Amino acid sequence: MKTVIPLPPIGPPPMSYASLLPDHRHLPAGENDPGKPLAQGPIPDHTLLPDKDGTFVRNSYEPAQSHLLSETLRPILRDLHPERDYFIGEDCGIYWRLTDPLERGVKAPDWFLVRGVPGLLAGQMRRSYVLWQEFIPPAVILEYVSGDGAEERDATPFEGKYWIYERIIRPACYGIYDVNREHLEMFQLVGAQFERMEPDKSGRYGIPQLNVELGIWRGVHEDFSLPWLRWWDADGRLLPTGREEAEALRRQLRSLDEGE
Repeated sequence: MKTVIPLPPIGPPPMSYASLLPDHRHLPAGENDPGKPLAQGPIPDHTLLPDKDGTFVRNSYEPAQSHLLSETLRPILRDLHPERDYFIGEDCGIYWRLTDPLERGVKAPDWFLVRGVPGLLAGQMRRSYVLWQEFIPPAVILEYVSGDGAEERDATPFEGKYWIYERIIRPACYGIYDVNREHLEMFQLVGAQFERMEPDKSGRYGIPQLNVELGIWRGVHEDFSLPWLRWWDADGRLLPTGREEAEALRRQLRSLDEGE
């Protein structure tokens, strides 16, 4: 008879994970699964799991793009979460399964947001986000296309990003952004599957969980004139960076001075 391991409940993490979580003795290794169950040792947390794989960042555009998304969304998140219970990951690992080696059980989206979790764990900055500790899926995952976009759409079981995001990590929204083509493709989780979202007449996608829209803005950021992913509020106003707000204030003051 097949043994069924009960899954831990969805919701805030319990005080003790060890009594609820299947460990390395229970995690199966199917024929289509390239990763082996973890052979020994305690269930690791973010302080024990690898947080880098030794590879270089692909280009200088991606960090600037991710910082732009994070900076402009934080005022919205602070209103939604006055207790600051949210986490933004930029090229940060999401551990979804215990494997040997450990790196086979992690995906590192270019940008993601998890709501309802503390930004710090025990006073430490997160080195990664560990699903078997907190169980709360991301609200949004964004990937920037590398090559022809095949990697971001790979549905290979236990390997491909699309498959792992759709079947295991299960964000409410998944976006694939191709800066070279100036194209953004968004999916939303409906039941057990991603469904393609349709943009509005402005070419932007509504993210109802955050009451914002996501789209492509063409302009100058960090001294580079490029297409950038940006947020808009529900009224269609671009969410500004701190520099943009300061420049707008300077123009307003200059206009008042000239009007005197």
